[in-house]
Amino acid sequence: MSTRIESTHHLSGEPHERLCVRALGALQRAQVPALVGGAFALTHYTGIVRDTKDLDFFVREDDLPRALSVLQDEGFATSTPFPHWLAKAHSIALSMDIIFASGNGLGRVDDDWFRYAPDASLYGEPIRVVPVEELLCSKAFIMERERFDGADVAHLLRAQARTLDWERLIRRFSTHLPVLLSHLILFLYIYSDGADYLPSGLLEDLQRRALPMLAESPEKPVCRGTLLSREQYLVDVVLRGYEDPRLTSGLIAAPDLDTWTAAIDSH
Repeated sequence: MSTRIESTHHLSGEPHERLCVRALGALQRAQVPALVGGAFALTHYTGIVRDTKDLDFFVREDDLPRALSVLQDEGFATSTPFPHWLAKAHSIALSMDIIFASGNGLGRVDDDWFRYAPDASLYGEPIRVVPVEELLCSKAFIMERERFDGADVAHLLRAQARTLDWERLIRRFSTHLPVLLSHLILFLYIYSDGADYLPSGLLEDLQRRALPMLAESPEKPVCRGTLLSREQYLVDVVLRGYEDPRLTSGLIAAPDLDTWTAAIDSH
């Protein structure tokens, strides 16, 4: 992904709510498929309200240039700081992330995101929300020093575990099922009644599927920690000789990984 659409236009004097409606309406009129995620999606599924001035849109990578063009025409400043997963659009009162994958290169937005997205309303505008399975999966891999989304995962499980499409969620995790298993164990530790929310036999089934994955022995030692934190395991790939799966699995191109790593100090 090499598209870098940039604009220096700014909208000023408009309140946050009105700018959200403008952005949502512009994408809908242009028929750019986009899902709302972030704090709004968390509230939608858990009822937990988080005060934020941000708005997260999820789009297919192929639709990113058109989404940015539409928002730019509306007067928002746009940029693509991280071409492997994230673009931005903003004004003085509203910051938007336009997301098509996860920062670790996993979780690319595909047709199923839209196929299973529920309808909702935001500031009176009809929208579609990131499906809970995809939201949970994307949050499960965020384990930075400055941001750990484990509490969000636990709250999503408590609110939605009884209606989750577990087989689809398991397919989403694919070869990374140990990450899901670890969150479920934490869930049972966090909530004394956690087992009441999970399907019978789920944990045992996941153990049967996930534990053999940990026994696999690649030709060269791999540090999968870089899929959980872009910073905390760099010492292992830089100084200790571990392979970085973001590169060896082709999740992120080397130049984009360099850009993503260089930005650590700015956060």
